[in-house]
Amino acid sequence: MVPTPTIAVVDDDEGVRVSLCSLIRSLGYEVRAYASATAFLDDQGAGDPDCMVTDVQMSPMTGDQLQARLIASGRLFPMIFMTAFPTDAVRNRVMSLGACAYLDKPVDGDAMAGCLAAALHQGRAAARL
Repeated sequence: MVPTPTIAVVDDDEGVRVSLCSLIRSLGYEVRAYASATAFLDDQGAGDPDCMVTDVQMSPMTGDQLQARLIASGRLFPMIFMTAFPTDAVRNRVMSLGACAYLDKPVDGDAMAGCLAAALHQGRAAARL
């Protein structure tokens, strides 16, 4: 039996975090929610998720800074970024470092579902290598 994938949601906006977690649960995934990048990093006992959905603009650590920290520590899993303030510079940076998607807020539920399915497929394929 294949375990249910776990998705980590990292967003400092509580409303976005709650609604995104509800959507992800409705798609049949387990969810762990974090109000900041540092809260995710501090959660030592949880283990790595199968995928992460993170906001870009957060304080004190941005989503792209979180990505860099995870890569530097060898924690590699699919990441989906979302932002209300998209820029080509950030998009290019996170995508070049392996992000699965860079979405503009507000994110459409169907688009998120498709991105999650693709990211999890990519993560399973990478794990087989």
